[in-house]
Amino acid sequence: MKKIFTLFCMIMLCTYINPIESLADTAGLIKCGESTAFTKRLNNSVKKLETRLAKYDSNTPPAIALQTQIEKTKLRFDKYAKSGILCGTDGLPHLITDGRWNHAGEFMIPGIVFLYITGWIGWVGRGYLQDISQTTKPTEKEIILDVPLALKYCLSGFTWPLAAIKELTSGELITRNEDIPISPR
Repeated sequence: MKKIFTLFCMIMLCTYINPIESLADTAGLIKCGESTAFTKRLNNSVKKLETRLAKYDSNTPPAIALQTQIEKTKLRFDKYAKSGILCGTDGLPHLITDGRWNHAGEFMIPGIVFLYITGWIGWVGRGYLQDISQTTKPTEKEIILDVPLALKYCLSGFTWPLAAIKELTSGELITRNEDIPISPR
């Protein structure tokens, strides 16, 4: 009952603390596509590259590389302008991390992907270390990886959230206090 009450309180807390109205649009941030500073920054970047391009003959490798870089710069600025990201007075894009879903692609989704990947790495490493600890020379296998064994864990690691929940509910994930060695003081 205590766990259900705690979960209910957390849901209510998250519901009422989440800001419904944000003042980001009035805090000097405007859409990058509408920002004059953003357009000025684009023009300056392209102008610098075109100045460098003028020093080379056309169809030479440096000229082709600079022309490609100019196209990539224009494409990058165009993507920022179309994405709806907000820019400051300096013309640089700013990430909004206040929890609004219309800005989820800027911070929340990449953050969740980062946590998933780091969890994958940790889960795979944990499984590998637990498996090699049963061998005769575990320290050697920490230094010189057993590649087939490591690949086995890497390929099965994508389901780590489900495996972690399974181990948590079965009691395998958390060890007992008696099994944890304590150094003398």
